[in-house]
Amino acid sequence: MICPETKAAPLTIIDAMAPTAEAEAAAWLMTPDAIRTRARMVLDAGLAGGLEHFVVRMDRLDTAAAYACETILANYPDLDIPYHARWRHFMVAGQDRWAGMANPTDRDERARIAFDLVVTSVLLDAGAGDAWRYVDPVSGTTIKRSEGLAIASLNAFRDGLFSSHPSTPLKADMEGLLSVSQDGLARAFQVEPDNPLEGLDGRTRLINALGHAVQAKPELFGKTAPRIGGLYDHLAARSKGGTLDATQILDAVLTGLGSIWPGRMELAGCNLGDTWRHPAARADGPSDRLVPFHKLSQWLTYSLVEPLEEADIRVRNLDGLTALAEYRNGGLLVDLGVLEPRHDNVTTQPHAPGDEIIVEWRALTVALIDELAIAIRSRLGLDADELPLAKVLEGGTWSAGRRIAQEKRAGGGPPIQIVSDGSVF
Repeated sequence: MICPETKAAPLTIIDAMAPTAEAEAAAWLMTPDAIRTRARMVLDAGLAGGLEHFVVRMDRLDTAAAYACETILANYPDLDIPYHARWRHFMVAGQDRWAGMANPTDRDERARIAFDLVVTSVLLDAGAGDAWRYVDPVSGTTIKRSEGLAIASLNAFRDGLFSSHPSTPLKADMEGLLSVSQDGLARAFQVEPDNPLEGLDGRTRLINALGHAVQAKPELFGKTAPRIGGLYDHLAARSKGGTLDATQILDAVLTGLGSIWPGRMELAGCNLGDTWRHPAARADGPSDRLVPFHKLSQWLTYSLVEPLEEADIRVRNLDGLTALAEYRNGGLLVDLGVLEPRHDNVTTQPHAPGDEIIVEWRALTVALIDELAIAIRSRLGLDADELPLAKVLEGGTWSAGRRIAQEKRAGGGPPIQIVSDGSVF
């Protein structure tokens, strides 16, 4: 991937060397290879005992694998595990609310609607906090955390919050996204003084920024009536023989949405998004100490696979993506002792996403979930084709992380406190 911003001005022969090095580093930092490479550097430092905040206990990895397998078999005894995707969260009281929402006869339009819904829903999926609840007006069910955010966003989408055309509410178009206000989002998510939602202002800014991104990238979202669903047409046109590589989807997501992330580092004019600093990630050149994660972008990529496959576009190389550096996967490792805090501040003090403790935790999570996936497959007698990482995350590590959190803490919160701005977790 090359960030569009790096293409704008041609370079002279005299000044070409340094900007080209920066542009190449920026492009590499937006890839799964960079995520894995830098995460592994942090893990290697941990294995050598060189980290400030965590001790890595590889002798406890098998305990974590056993716990994850127990969780998988409890939830999916036939091992028919779906992908880790936002679609799993649209179930309420045994009913798939997405399945009954949109059923146009045109296959491509259904895929566009699915893209419109899932992109907005994923971008609103940052941690809600322990206090927030959502009462589903359809079922009367009270729902928390990711599932609550999912149903709230699905209902908002159904009611046309992201569409500029009341006659066609099932759409997320440029004008609709730009018109979303904090008050409107608060009403949709039932936010009140006694029902606070963490990062509400950040979520609003993110949705508005999404509208600007759709406007700025007509080649991705459509030249006339631009909408998020235009990204489906862009990807479909680039499939070869009805097949896309998962990394092509991530590249399109990062290219199309890269400008929406607030207050982040830039390199060669490229917004690096979910990229942070850690001293263990040493390298010569402009990427020194930079550790990318692109958690929400990868979560979104995983979630776009199913609408593409429903439109008869096969997605290959899912394991080209990485584990998601978030608090369920990372919490599993802390709660089962694979990661052991070196000092009390790790678990007793809240931390911002850019704090070294959080960057270290997230990098170790990405690298160790790769190792854990191997152990889980071995225990279940499955190979990577039968149990790709997307299914390991859904059936095992994410679900197991939530389960152990509920066993250990009232409310089921993570073992490490994170100050959310609504745009990372």
